[in-house]
Amino acid sequence: MTRSRGLHRRALLASAASLVALPFAGIESLSAAPTGAGGGTLTYAVFPEPTSLVAISTSGGGDRLVSAKVVEGLFTYDFELKPKPQLALSWSATPDGLEYTFNLRPNVKWHDGKPFTSADVAFSLLLVKEIHPRGRATFANVRAVRTPDPLTAVVVLSAPAPYLVYALAAGETPIVPKHVYETGDPRTNPANQAPIGTGPFVFKSWAKGSHAVYERNRDYWDAGKPHLDRLVVRFIPDAGARAAALESGEVDISGGNPVALSDLDRLKALPNLAITTEGNNYQPQQVQLEFNVANRYFKDQRVRQAVAHALDRKVIVDTIYFGYAIPAPSPISPLDARFFDPTVETYPLDPANAEALLDAAGLPRGANGNRFAVTLDYNPFAPERLQLAYYVKQALAKIGIDVTIRTQDFPTFVKRVYTDRDFDFEINGLSNIVDPTVGVQRAYWSKNIIKGVPFSNGSGYSNPEVDRLLEAAAIEPSHEKRVQLFNAFQQIVAREVPLINLVTKLAATVYNQRVSDHTVTGDGLEGNFSDVRVAAK
Repeated sequence: MTRSRGLHRRALLASAASLVALPFAGIESLSAAPTGAGGGTLTYAVFPEPTSLVAISTSGGGDRLVSAKVVEGLFTYDFELKPKPQLALSWSATPDGLEYTFNLRPNVKWHDGKPFTSADVAFSLLLVKEIHPRGRATFANVRAVRTPDPLTAVVVLSAPAPYLVYALAAGETPIVPKHVYETGDPRTNPANQAPIGTGPFVFKSWAKGSHAVYERNRDYWDAGKPHLDRLVVRFIPDAGARAAALESGEVDISGGNPVALSDLDRLKALPNLAITTEGNNYQPQQVQLEFNVANRYFKDQRVRQAVAHALDRKVIVDTIYFGYAIPAPSPISPLDARFFDPTVETYPLDPANAEALLDAAGLPRGANGNRFAVTLDYNPFAPERLQLAYYVKQALAKIGIDVTIRTQDFPTFVKRVYTDRDFDFEINGLSNIVDPTVGVQRAYWSKNIIKGVPFSNGSGYSNPEVDRLLEAAAIEPSHEKRVQLFNAFQQIVAREVPLINLVTKLAATVYNQRVSDHTVTGDGLEGNFSDVRVAAK
């Protein structure tokens, strides 16, 4: 880890720890990894298995983890989320924010030998706008892409979109070859199963249900890279099997919490393995307690604040996430140093204040000690959310709120919350996704109360001033003014608490000590692996 990256990491953890005193000794840095001599094969475990090896029409986690090894983006992003050159060397914007000019890297070839040009960029950006699940919103303001010469692409907007420049990583906005994708349905193009890209690895084979094989691109534009000769991607659906494969050395690396959280410390203690939580910055995931603000109890802001004062983030970090999370009291994660406001209300554990707020709301304890009863739902996608639900139940019982936990499968949960709105409050996770306009606004903007659309404004929260701030930030070209707008937004929603933001998960990467330079950008293992080295056994 470089000194600047180490300082940045320590600053983030110090900021989070200032909200709740919390030890982070269990989180390893990349400095423990040795520098390898180059060459060799890296075996990389991915789950779930991708549906496509190119993330052009999907935002699936497995798809994103493999796509960038072959198909690249215009930029990568450092740990402060500043753009770094990949297929674009530089960019500029007009003062009104209505045109972005990208200067492209020369002498880049697709794996089939054809030259990479601005025509590929124009085609890809418009294709992502048309068929990518998030691209429809992210690129909604894109009116045209001009190509004045083979190495210049000019994106023309109908309205400013300052968040756009942060959405150009390979996993989010892959640049695909126009000559391969311009005929037929791009969603079913054979290249999705056998990709052709500009990246450091050339696709060789995919044995579905087992593994995919990639080999070194000997004509890669970044001379001397990649360092690996071969990349083998193993698809291992079971967490226990992944743990065994990492422990035995059968697998060299896997990320996104590849094993049970309770198993991480055991693996970290083994002499051949190490763990890092770097690479969470590009899409940090917030764990949230979301209220239905139409509920007879939770429509009162004082009741929501009382619930916030009944919960202890330190307990959640230590006992639910085994230290692999940081306190996150704002909709914008502390890992996004660009826009996180550290002055927001944190609602520290204060049962006496919680009781006073409930009394003031006209909800006294009854003869049985309870004030009222509600049902708590949780998104079952992540197993630790059931344990979090039991903690919430226990904590709220202490202030007289009787909680019944309701368990259901994922489709039922999504329908209940986003279609039927038949819930009192629920536990969910929502990724920030590259920029607050893309990842945060959806949960607080009143125009995003859309029946049947998952991971939108599930609470039904509506505040005209919040709408104004979010809409202004979405089109404000000045970064400094966007910071001011997002800070004002964070202050309001922290006070009104339609959602209680609890923690940001720190997805762990488990890797063999022989592996180095695997997490060098803000998107972690979603990067292209051109820097990865594996030392000889």
